[in-house]
Amino acid sequence: MAEKRDYYEVLGISKGASEDEIKRAFKKMAKKYHPDLNPGDKEAEAKFKEVNEAYSVLSDADKKARYDQFGHAGVDPSYGAGTGAGGGFGDFGGFGGFGDIFDTFFGGGMGGATRRANAPTKGEDIHLRVNIEFTEAAFGCEKEIRYTRRCTCKSCKGTGAKNATEFETCSQCGGRGVISTVQRTILGNVQSQRTCPACSGTGKRIKTPCPDCQGGVVTENKHTKVKIPAGIDNGQTLTLREQGNSGRNGGPSGDVYITVAVAAHKIFDRRGNDIYCEIPISFTDAALGCEMTVPTLDGKIKYNIPEGTQTDSTFRFKGKGIPRLSSKSRGDMYVTVTVEIPRNLTAKQKELLSEFAKTLTDKNLEKKTSFFQKINKFFK
Repeated sequence: MAEKRDYYEVLGISKGASEDEIKRAFKKMAKKYHPDLNPGDKEAEAKFKEVNEAYSVLSDADKKARYDQFGHAGVDPSYGAGTGAGGGFGDFGGFGGFGDIFDTFFGGGMGGATRRANAPTKGEDIHLRVNIEFTEAAFGCEKEIRYTRRCTCKSCKGTGAKNATEFETCSQCGGRGVISTVQRTILGNVQSQRTCPACSGTGKRIKTPCPDCQGGVVTENKHTKVKIPAGIDNGQTLTLREQGNSGRNGGPSGDVYITVAVAAHKIFDRRGNDIYCEIPISFTDAALGCEMTVPTLDGKIKYNIPEGTQTDSTFRFKGKGIPRLSSKSRGDMYVTVTVEIPRNLTAKQKELLSEFAKTLTDKNLEKKTSFFQKINKFFK
């Protein structure tokens, strides 16, 4: 007979591959060469058997150790004698057939459906939204939230059966949770399994339903107070652990996720932990300087604007911004002043401004003077 290929080579993995890597490689190769996907292809059928044999050895710790030390002779005493004993091609490495292989590795297996149906399962999460004001986000607040959650019925302990004991063995699957079928193919009988539709894979059915609930679940109207931390920003989410819907079969409850929606402010604009605002001042205030009233999150303060302040000048107020989450420090506030040019002047105002303009010199208008000096040099 032809020399057997190295099992690691068959699965396309290195000798130091982990259990997960071996399993992933087997799934990939088994799908590639499965006879159902390659009807009539004798080469694919042979490779599928070869892949199955390799996996039957490398997935077993004892067989793998013997194979790593002695090669094929360590796992197949008849190696070289021309037989298929010892986990060779003929017996599919202990599997009943193609259907058993795929049931085992792609979701089936005897009792697998029952175990999954009865396994502890975490409850569903609940998503909520809470609206708060700008200043509430800045300094923190407390909000009461209300929602409805699904809870485990205390009468039946979530089983859905009266007194949590009124069960009977499922007659359709005999308590196994799965229904087996046998299909004849060109390669012989193929056995497959599916979850029992009568008991949903639990292997048992409710004999007497619980009178206090619907399937082991009751609804509860929940209301609780939630602390919104200072400095939280729009779109950020708070989490209430295990306050969501109850789990099944003893699994933990889901979580409650509360997304915070912060209303816009009429004066301030937030960027991270800093806030910004614009304050208009008159032409004369900018020219002569003035004492300006500045709004902050903590109240109004006075600030002296120096004479000759230009439009779009920005002043920084350290520590007047938004508190940082889980910190005592705060961001800053930036105030930009915009010089408002007067409109709808009276004849007297125009006359006074004209007289004022005649007194202006190049030193009074440095930007204007510099600009026209550049123009004159450019056109010389």
